[in-house]
Amino acid sequence: MIIAIFIGFIFVSSSLALLFSYELRHKVQDFFVILIPQSKKQLHCAKQFIQQLNDAAAPEQVQSHWHLQQWWILISGFLLFSSILIFAFTRPINPTKIEADYLRDVDPQIYSLLDGQMLSPPAEVNASLIEEAIMAESQLDTQHSVQAETFNPNIEDLHMQHSNSDIASADRKWHKMNPRYKQRLLMVFKIMQERHGYEMVLLEGYRSPERQNLLAGNRHITRAKGFQSYHQFGLAADIAFKRNGKVVISERDPEVMKGYQLYGEVAESVGLTWGGRWKSIQDYGHTEYRMPGLRKTAEMAEQLTSEGQLLAHDIP
Repeated sequence: MIIAIFIGFIFVSSSLALLFSYELRHKVQDFFVILIPQSKKQLHCAKQFIQQLNDAAAPEQVQSHWHLQQWWILISGFLLFSSILIFAFTRPINPTKIEADYLRDVDPQIYSLLDGQMLSPPAEVNASLIEEAIMAESQLDTQHSVQAETFNPNIEDLHMQHSNSDIASADRKWHKMNPRYKQRLLMVFKIMQERHGYEMVLLEGYRSPERQNLLAGNRHITRAKGFQSYHQFGLAADIAFKRNGKVVISERDPEVMKGYQLYGEVAESVGLTWGGRWKSIQDYGHTEYRMPGLRKTAEMAEQLTSEGQLLAHDIP
């Protein structure tokens, strides 16, 4: 659009210059007066050359016009080479093939599990649904806390300390996750939907070290600081379930809790670690890929998260 406006501006400016400048109009007129005869002469020569090429193509002219027949070979080779270049530079980029080639080289295990068929991420869940789920969970927390105090005022509800108020602002961009983890998680999403009837949504994928340090301030949420969590490397995510068009994050819902158990089993079957197995803080919606030989450094985090983003940038 900007290019079209710029070209239009140049055209209008040139037209106005021609209209208001007598000398410029005279020079342009003289230029075309000289150009037209030369063009006619060049066109006539070109027609003669083409006619000679056409005559040289006849079988009986092989011996006498062999030097002209070399032009046919040159022109044909040029057209063939040009068509190859045009195809190479104008064909659409296939992001699926890019990711498949990447995983085939760096992670043959998930590539073989997928049989070379890359899975596409679902649409990002609406933030309003996340906020509604947080409000519903807060109401359940309040009710549970009141009941606990009525039964025994000395009981401390640890679940209340798992603040969900920051989930709405969490990063849910799939391309910020490394393909090695992303494709495993997408496979889990597919199995959970097709085999068990659970629709899943991404609550948080990549997490910055600054956000990780902020969450680590509450030891009941996480004890991992920046670059100690797999979130910073694009190798971890937190999920929830979607039921009747609404996101459900409550672990007190029996159906949801059953879903988390199934989620853990499926995730472990594709090589992921499930937070529900942890002894200190059980995080049922969390999975991570503990990549062999991973060095938990800022440089490695930048490399692993940028791999997924570079693949995304290749998509037109």
